[in-house]
Amino acid sequence: MKFSRSSGVILHPTSLPSPDGIGDLGPEAYRWVNFLHDSGCGLWQILPLGPTGYGDSPYQCFSAFAGNPYLVSAALLLEDGLITRRDLRDRPSFPAHRVDYGEVIPWKLAILDRAYRHFKEQPESELAAEYQAFVEAESSWLEDFALFMAIKESHGGIPWDQWPEPLRLRQPDALQGFTRAHEDDLARHRFRQFLFFRQWRALKQYAAQKKVRIIGDIPIFVAYDSADVWSNPELFYLDQAGKPTVVAGVPPDYFSATGQLWGNPIYRWPYHKETGYEWWLRRIRATLDMVDFIRLDHFRGFSGYWEVPYGNETAEEGRWVQGPGADFFDAVCSALGQLPIIAEDLGEITQDVIDLREQFDLPGMKILQFAFAGDNTDPFLPHNYPHNCVAYTGTHDNDTALGWYRSASEKERDHIRRYLARSGEDIAWDMIRAVWSSVAVMALAPMQDLLSLGTEARMNFPGQAGGNWAWRMPGDALSPGLTARLREMNRLYRRLEGQPEPPARKYGEYDAADAPPRRTRPGRVVNPSQ
Repeated sequence: MKFSRSSGVILHPTSLPSPDGIGDLGPEAYRWVNFLHDSGCGLWQILPLGPTGYGDSPYQCFSAFAGNPYLVSAALLLEDGLITRRDLRDRPSFPAHRVDYGEVIPWKLAILDRAYRHFKEQPESELAAEYQAFVEAESSWLEDFALFMAIKESHGGIPWDQWPEPLRLRQPDALQGFTRAHEDDLARHRFRQFLFFRQWRALKQYAAQKKVRIIGDIPIFVAYDSADVWSNPELFYLDQAGKPTVVAGVPPDYFSATGQLWGNPIYRWPYHKETGYEWWLRRIRATLDMVDFIRLDHFRGFSGYWEVPYGNETAEEGRWVQGPGADFFDAVCSALGQLPIIAEDLGEITQDVIDLREQFDLPGMKILQFAFAGDNTDPFLPHNYPHNCVAYTGTHDNDTALGWYRSASEKERDHIRRYLARSGEDIAWDMIRAVWSSVAVMALAPMQDLLSLGTEARMNFPGQAGGNWAWRMPGDALSPGLTARLREMNRLYRRLEGQPEPPARKYGEYDAADAPPRRTRPGRVVNPSQ
């Protein structure tokens, strides 16, 4: 697929401001899209949108198809008449700058349950008909997911491999009996998905109207404790009891000295090939229904993946196993046409991975933070970028630009200062300028870098079990000065995708606008229904 020169920002919806302790798909998300449009950015990159479990990681979800109910906006539920203001009176006081998942989850589920009770009181409404149409359209994954979640809930949230054997092994009589006894619980989980997809699709449509395209994310592996593995055990290397025989990870690299033991079950790729990769095609189609582009996480795993025996405590001991390679992408191209895919080709990359990426003309990723430990041949230095790549200051797995600079060796700090011909006093924006001015077809930065934040705003520490995915953007972050500064960057480096350019500004005209934002009364937020 031909990509056009453009720019964007990485910000997961959980990081948006909101009175409910976690970012959601409500008014602040529309305000965010307006900011991207007004600043001349045509791209919004997010993390996976699935329902998160233990550790709150969007890369370890209960389903590869379902949405995260914690992202459902109470403000939009209020607008739809599914809750009343009385339902919000007991809202806890949440921290503004971090997600406290322990407090947020019970609150959001309580709101969703109140919405469900109101919904059941309106069985003949237009919304009820819309819900029924959703249930029928999404039945291929929704029924298994609702059943999985209801069983898990009835057993105190324990993983499915600890359920009673008849349910664990999906014996038909046991599943039918559970469904009859818990039909309202299943309907409640279906309804949560209906709300998520209803709100997300409206937001995506609004983004399209504003000429903002969304880059989604498909993790190559799925969580073991998921509806995907429980309902499709034949797709994975599991033993007769349902336990994995091997799990996924990566060997030691620059992220971790002991590698990363992800623990995800490994695909039985020969079986997938026999089915024409049917499950994968459904997964990609479902994702493309939600986003415009896909960042295919751990692309190298399609060429070869690191397999670790189940039970190992680290990923140091394992072996490389050949992946499905070109056969998989041939099948995807045959079914879906040109691939709107960005290949996440980071880590220890071998020639076979490069060949696979180039065979299907997929843009790879370049991370500027990685560029300054070597010499002038380093592929992460902007003068070595190919056109067909996506350049980043950093990603959700990196420290912020400022945090990286502060902790880097003096050799690296000296290198970047000389390379960029800058003092380092405004290092985050110096790095943004370097990425934006490069030949890379797409240029992106995390929102933390636009705000010049330090390590305290980091989104994820790879290999660290807790304390991740919690950063939230300050409510006053989207200032006119920031909008103007980013738009000027997009104008200067021809990344104003599909938008008329404003008159050129003289050097220094944006200085006053770029002063740190003051806390002022928030402006009007767009009505999502408009």
